[in-house]
Amino acid sequence: MRKLRAWMIELRAPFLTATLVSIVLGTAVAWTRNGVFNFLHFVLALVGGTFLHLGANISNDYYDHRSGNDEVNKEFVRPFSGGSRTIQQGLLTPKEVLSGSLLFYALAVSIGIYIAWAVGPIILGFGLIGMLSGFFYTGRPFTWVNRGIGEALVGLNFGALMTLGAYYVQTKQLSIEPLLASIPVSLLIAGVLYINEFPDYMADKAVGKNTLVVRLGRQGAAYGYALIMLGTYASILLNAVAGITPVYTLFALISIPLAFEATRHTLRFHSESFKLVPANALTIVVHLLTGFLISLGYVASRFNMYTLGYYTSAASFAGLSVLTGFFYIRIKKARRQKAQPA
Repeated sequence: MRKLRAWMIELRAPFLTATLVSIVLGTAVAWTRNGVFNFLHFVLALVGGTFLHLGANISNDYYDHRSGNDEVNKEFVRPFSGGSRTIQQGLLTPKEVLSGSLLFYALAVSIGIYIAWAVGPIILGFGLIGMLSGFFYTGRPFTWVNRGIGEALVGLNFGALMTLGAYYVQTKQLSIEPLLASIPVSLLIAGVLYINEFPDYMADKAVGKNTLVVRLGRQGAAYGYALIMLGTYASILLNAVAGITPVYTLFALISIPLAFEATRHTLRFHSESFKLVPANALTIVVHLLTGFLISLGYVASRFNMYTLGYYTSAASFAGLSVLTGFFYIRIKKARRQKAQPA
């Protein structure tokens, strides 16, 4: 039971919403534009993407331990930054963590092979990009994060590629629309990683983990965060106005007040990790809410019912209330915690 609890901490399941949002969006685009929905393929894509995500999370923990990053990190804010801490707390050994990562990658490959057999080989290319990006995000010899492209790769993998992959699994073809529709989701998931790098700034800088936040400095990076949010809503608006995505996707603009508050908080508290916590939490909420609203916009356009738009709005506000309450509890808990040495 002790090991099981340790692995539950290591997996960091709440952050798996990044995979869920993109898979749902790609599937929604496929159903709306092509009228196809294969439930088995949807489940396989979701499970395969989740395994890739877990493999990346766990390997990142392992290599952050190897580099000494997590050991010197005294400013982290749980659960948003500083890794899972299972190695530092002696709950799991480095060997166990690495083995777990490889196991999840192997499971993802197995599912990918089956999907490739059932749908087409292109999905293997998506999976390969995801594995190379995830494992070598902090792993040698590439260590993408040290090259200043880690955030872009996360946006690419957990936004564009997963959305396009989910669309391909349903339709057996590629299209530019799911890529364009995924731009807000790509920016926001990159934003989730980006804002979570602020508390890790000192530790990352000490071990040469040159994230964008380290390269720009926390004050400069705060303006970069504002640009990510601005780009997110500009892309939603431009896609809808250009007729690329259904007009109902404009419902995603409902999340603007949350994004504004997260941006305001980041600009004010960029160098005060524990005071920045609301921005960390709100970025996750904005990503989840915005991504699902874009998907609901596609579903609404399929039915072509104005009343569905009202139902979508009601569901959105209800979901927002639940999410805000959940993260309020997490914020209160995080504020009571202090960074502890390994």
